[in-house]
This record gives sequence, C-alpha cells and structure tokens, in this order.
Amino acid sequence: MTTTRRTPTLDWETTSRVLSEERLFEPRPETVDNANITAYMREKGFSSWEELHRWSVEHNEEFWAEMASNLHWFTPWKRTLDWQPPYAKWFVGGTTNIVYNALDRHMQTPTRNKVAFYWEGEDGSSRTISYADLYYEVTRFANALQNLGLSQGDRVVIYMPRVPEQIVAMMAAARLGIVHSVVYSGFSAQALRDRVQDAEAKVVITSDGSYYRGKAVPLKNIVDDAVRECPSVKKVITVRRTGNDISWHRGRDVWYHDLVELANPYGEAAQLDSEAMLYMLYTSGTTGRPKGIVHVHGGYMVGVYTTLRFAFDLKPDDVYWCTADPGWVTGHSYIVYGPLITGATSVFYEGAIDFPDPGRVWRMIEKYAVTILYTTPTAIRSLMRFGDGWPAAADLSTLRLLGTVGEPINPEAWVWYRRVAGDRQPVIDTWWQTETGSQMITPTPITPLKPGSATKPFLGVDAAVVDKTGKEVGTNEGGYLVVRKPWPSMMRTIYRDPERYEAYWNTIPGVYFAGDAAHRDADGYFWIQGRVDDVIKKSGYRLGSSEIESALVSHEAVAEAAVIGKPDEVKGEAIKAFVILKTGYSASDQMIAALRQHVRANVGPIAVPEEIEIVPSLPKTRSGKIMRRVLKARELGQEVGDLSTLEE
Repeated sequence: MTTTRRTPTLDWETTSRVLSEERLFEPRPETVDNANITAYMREKGFSSWEELHRWSVEHNEEFWAEMASNLHWFTPWKRTLDWQPPYAKWFVGGTTNIVYNALDRHMQTPTRNKVAFYWEGEDGSSRTISYADLYYEVTRFANALQNLGLSQGDRVVIYMPRVPEQIVAMMAAARLGIVHSVVYSGFSAQALRDRVQDAEAKVVITSDGSYYRGKAVPLKNIVDDAVRECPSVKKVITVRRTGNDISWHRGRDVWYHDLVELANPYGEAAQLDSEAMLYMLYTSGTTGRPKGIVHVHGGYMVGVYTTLRFAFDLKPDDVYWCTADPGWVTGHSYIVYGPLITGATSVFYEGAIDFPDPGRVWRMIEKYAVTILYTTPTAIRSLMRFGDGWPAAADLSTLRLLGTVGEPINPEAWVWYRRVAGDRQPVIDTWWQTETGSQMITPTPITPLKPGSATKPFLGVDAAVVDKTGKEVGTNEGGYLVVRKPWPSMMRTIYRDPERYEAYWNTIPGVYFAGDAAHRDADGYFWIQGRVDDVIKKSGYRLGSSEIESALVSHEAVAEAAVIGKPDEVKGEAIKAFVILKTGYSASDQMIAALRQHVRANVGPIAVPEEIEIVPSLPKTRSGKIMRRVLKARELGQEVGDLSTLEE
C-alpha cells in the first residue's frame, strides 16, 4: 500500500522577522587554535571558513570523497556520486560495513581497550563497556541472529529502553546486512504494530521492562499486544532488565541471554555495497501513515563521522554525552554510529535527566567528567525552570562544548545554557532532520555565535532560503529552507513509498524542501522560524512560531512557551500562547498583562498574543519537540491523532 506525502500549500512569499538578536559571542583564541576544523583548513591551504566552505560546495564530490577515504572500504568505489534527481547513489561500486568501521577497525589499535560507553540506569545501576567488550557482544548476537535463520535484507524491529543491549541489537543486525528499525519504547502497541507490519519484520527485540521516572514500564506486554496482528514475526527476543512477570509464548519467545550464551563471539562483518540498506526509521508526519525513512551504510557513515569530527570537534580524550534516545535519529547518528566510528567514549543513560531531581544531569557530568554535552532546547528550558542552584552545585569544569538539537532554541535558553556551564563553551546549535541523516546547518568551534541561530551550512552543504518558485529571497526576508545539492547521508527513499519521497524534491522543483520557514541575515546566518505548517498568518503578516515563543521566554518569569494560530474573522489568525512559569512565579491577570507588555516592548504589537494561558506542562515528545499540532487540535476541538510519542 502506498500513500502520498501531504505537500504543503506554498501560499506565502515571505515570513516577517519579528525578533532581532544582536548579541555575538566570539570563539576563544585557544578554542580556534586547537579545533579540528582549524587543522583541516590549514591542511587545505584556506585562510577562512568562508573560503573552505565555498570550495567544499563547488567541489562537493571531491570533499566527500576525501572524507570517505578516512574510513575503511573493502572495495574502493568507482564513482563518488550518481545523481539521477531525486535519487542519489554515493560511493558507487564501493563495499563497506558501518559496524566494521565502528568496531572491527579499532580492534588492532589502542582504542580496543578504551571505554566505549559508561552506561547508567535510572535506578543507579551502571556498567563500563570497552570497545573490545562491545565488539564481542555484538559479534555474539550477530551470530545468534544468524542461528535463528536471519540473513541480509531481512528486517528486525527493536523496541527497547536505553540499555546497552539496544545498541548491541542495532549493530549486530547491521553487521550482517540485516535492516534494523528502532521503534521508540514510548510508542503504543498500535503504533508498534503499524511499524512492524510495514517493515514486515521477522523478529522483534525487546526487554521485559524499562525504568522511567521511577516506574517499571512493561515493554514485553506491549510487544505481545502488537504482534498478535503481525504474521511476519517469527521470534520475539527479550532482554531481562526489570525482572517483572511477563507472558511467554512457547516456540516464539526466546531470552536474549540464552541466545548469546550459545553463540560464537567471533565472525566476519558482511562486505556490503555502499548503498545497502542500513536502517529504516519511522517518523510520523502531520497526516498519513508513518513513513519509513531509509538510510544506507556508505553515505550515512561518512556524514555522521564528518560532522562529529568538525562540528563537534570530537577528540580522543573527550567524554561525550548525547541525551537522546536511539529510537530517534539523533540517537542513531550521535549516540551509536558516529561516536563509535570516531573512537569516542560516550555516556549512555537510561532515564529522565531530571529524575529524581533536576540535579541529576549536572551530577552525571561531574561523575563522568563529561566534556561535550548534546541535548534539546526543551530539556534546557525545563532545567531553567529550577534556577541556577542545581548546576551550581556540581563541578562542570570539564565541559568544553555544548550542543542542541530538535527544534530552534530561543536566545535566552541558549545564553542560560552557556552561562551555567561556565560561560566559555561554544554552543553548537544544529539543524538537521531524520531525512538528512546528519547535521546540515551548524556552527563549528571557530564560528562567532548568535544565540538562536544555527549559523551557517556545514561543509559540502548548499542551503538557501527561497520563495515558492525556488528564487533565493533577500537578506532578512523569510522563505522556505531548501538544500540545493545532494549529500552523502541523505535518505534514499521512503520504504515502499517512493512517491512520498519524491515530494521532498518536487514541492519546489530541483531542491530538497525541508518544510521549515527561515530567513538569512546580513552575515549569512540562518534563523529557523519553525515548521511551515506552524507559520501564523495575522493581519497580513506571516509570523514564525519560534520567534514569538522566544520573545515570551525572554521574560524572567517564563520557562517555556508554545504558540499557535487560531482562526479569526478579522485578522485571519489570532495568536494564542501557552506558557510555563519558572519556579517561584504564579499565574495571575497581572502576570498575563506583564507578558503581553513584554512582547509589545521587545518585539512590537504585531506579535502580542491575543490569549495567554498559563499551563503546568506542554505536550512534547521525549525527543524534545513541542507538539503544537496537539495544542491546536485540542484548542479547536479537533481529533488529536496518535499521542503515543508524548512524554506524559
């Protein structure tokens, strides 16, 4: 069955810029001198980032081929790029394996004995896992999957909490050329069933349960409900985590520990074509069935490796912590594959970063001497609510770089994040998508930073802001964010639905349409204004939701805000804001009036919300995205759709 991607109606030319951010944070000289990107720039003979970026776009095949040459290939590629719009093949004719690059190639180096993951459970349990430990566990489980009859091209669905076996399962499948599809463990049985059915998975890998916010969540029971209507599933493999009682289906269910105990810890990684499918990751659009985004071994591997090397400046002695979940693309790219390819040491944490109190994240940074932290604007804003006391109680002196991902970060949260971490680190505010595979617009440690801006496109990335005809708009004029050239980590298709994939490239013909509204300032910095579907059309102005939210959060009392547009007979749409206050502030008519006046004074009357509702929480996913469609549907009395990804 195929469905069509809903193509946005491109009914506006520009968005109005209502928020002006003038602060500029220059990088420290020692940061610039020691950055990986500085060394590469010197090696290439360029004197500035602008020169290097221009060369990388004009010679993008040469640039990406150079990056790919740093990794292992069983067979060299014959052609760097075969571009038949909208379909791309990278490193054509080459054979490789992303898991070989993440594990096997380290086994003959000192990295073998290095810590790959410091794992900590929400209940306080912990494990230290070396690269060699991980290699043997992955190889054992790969052999166990083979013993069950799985082979290259088969699909497995992984529905697990953030435990080491989740990573092992992903890599064991990929090692054999088996396609994995990780389904976030917060999804309902129905959502899991839909994904298993679409993938026609032969095996589901899960755990008896998981710990989240002090509760044991019975994951195996959810799987049992889901697979009743999934005839393709032959085996359910269960990892023991919580020890709770579970149902057992003889002949179908097997314990993970029983499988690996009998499996050989040695074996070769499959030599796979560069374009061999690595994984499918289902992402829910605003309408229609979940879409299975397809990524492949070769190009995806090159993209995540290169961005970690240059944007995040990853070095051998770093301790890196990405707080995401491998159920989302950030976890695939920047918890599992990217860090392991670079030989990094990572922190991997099971639970909520503010449980049992908001100091947990800061204490863990101190405990593991974390040097790089990558988290979401939502997490940052939620921690802001509790003030500076929690981060001040921990030693955060090891931090040298901060990152954000998930949605645009408002300037005040950006500044708070940097200040409580020591007021010296670069904040790497990254824009990218499940579909792009790796970071696309991002600073590097040598970039002068503007709070709230993702700054400039990454090396080899040709991004622009255009109108609905594809013509580039002027400075500070709003438009559609697009990418004009293919890149290695781009999705290859949507599983069993090529028409839906092609819509990304034919909405504005000849370019990749990201679905975001943006503008570019006089210095060439990109400012993401929110999803096109979230643009509010008020009195002839097109206002980006993120800018109005940023204006509200700049008030000292506000921790988080979300805005929606409501139909209005006179203005077209009126603005309604939902606001969470910081600890110590309370809702009142006076507070609402003060917030309206604050927006008027700092932005202008056009952005003042007609309604402000003080709320205790906002609907958001555990990946950090505020679900504005849920707020709007509830406000208008409409069906809210699938809510299984929500944190609450």
